[in-house]
Amino acid sequence: MAKKVAITGMGIISSIGNTVQENYEALINARPGISTIENMQTHHKDAIKVGEIKLTNAALEQQLNLPSDHNFSRTPLLGAIAAKQAVENAGIKNINQYKTGLISATSVGGMDMTEKYFFEYVDDPTNRRFITSHDAGDSTHKIADILGLKGFVSTISTACSSAANSIMLGARLIQSGKLDRVIVGGTDALSKFTINGFNSLMILSDTYNTPFDANRKGLNLGEAAAFIVLESDELVIKENKKVLAYVSGYGNANDAYHQTASSENGDGAYLAMQKAFKVSGLTPSDIDYINAHGTATANNDLSEGRAIERVFGNHVPEFSSTKPFTGHTLAAAAGVEAVYSILALQNNVVFPNLNFKEPMPEFDLKPQTTLKKKEINHVLSNSFGFGGNCSTLIFSK
Repeated sequence: MAKKVAITGMGIISSIGNTVQENYEALINARPGISTIENMQTHHKDAIKVGEIKLTNAALEQQLNLPSDHNFSRTPLLGAIAAKQAVENAGIKNINQYKTGLISATSVGGMDMTEKYFFEYVDDPTNRRFITSHDAGDSTHKIADILGLKGFVSTISTACSSAANSIMLGARLIQSGKLDRVIVGGTDALSKFTINGFNSLMILSDTYNTPFDANRKGLNLGEAAAFIVLESDELVIKENKKVLAYVSGYGNANDAYHQTASSENGDGAYLAMQKAFKVSGLTPSDIDYINAHGTATANNDLSEGRAIERVFGNHVPEFSSTKPFTGHTLAAAAGVEAVYSILALQNNVVFPNLNFKEPMPEFDLKPQTTLKKKEINHVLSNSFGFGGNCSTLIFSK
């Protein structure tokens, strides 16, 4: 990568913690955030497990000091909290001092409020204010407003690779000189629509998710928001900023196989990883840890595992999926796992792949199941989504 892209701040709220430090402590102490649903009424309430943030919308509104007549859905509520943390962590006092952008990823958008008030819109005008907050882009503009950001604002929705693509786009905008810094990441709230949708695909587990296990039953949906601040190397030097890590590589490819399934050989995942290596100038032997997509579905883990074998051959580094901690947070997942990748670099740790018991028979791969201390200089993070959207990021010290 010709022009370095520094990471100077990060923020997160997930089912295992409301701050970066809380998330890290849960990861190193093997404390998952998978539970039953409490914040919404659904007949799946006791049938499935989710990674739910145990804060009500009212509690989130209070944190942001919103007026009573606001029209924030849960997605921008979570997003604004995480983005504010990231900006504060980066030590940014005047967000508009330099050419600054916000690229937020989401798939749920405001649908949690749309489904809540849908049948009341005709007769109850007080709740119609949530109609305009339905679309994905509205959530991003709300986060920008909370931050006071006047610059470039964009939304990415490419299923479960969304936040990875927001990070990739942010890095490219900095490298091209169009922006000096970008807040990038994603946010998604749990909703009945996504629960019912994934349930119809028969890929939800009624127990704790078990990535890369031979007896995996499916995923646990989760909700979260996570953002990182990217800054140009020139700005870092000028402002004498502390660098948490660098975005050293990125790649995106389309599997072009099926609307929701990945190819059995992991063609899209393989191409995304190859592209990330080409951008970074690194080789597979440089990678010290892989934060795998690892959804615990039959299709994903087979496809990703085969792609990892194709790229790394007989020298696969330690890898794990952190989704047994948080659940699959959809468009926010790559933002969450970017924060975890940075924490792995900072603390020289490989986080455990919880719940794993029996290796898959299709290949000789076994994730790291306990916390491991080792020197980590480069982390590869995978994110693959519906529509064949496959993205890979490489983070470096």
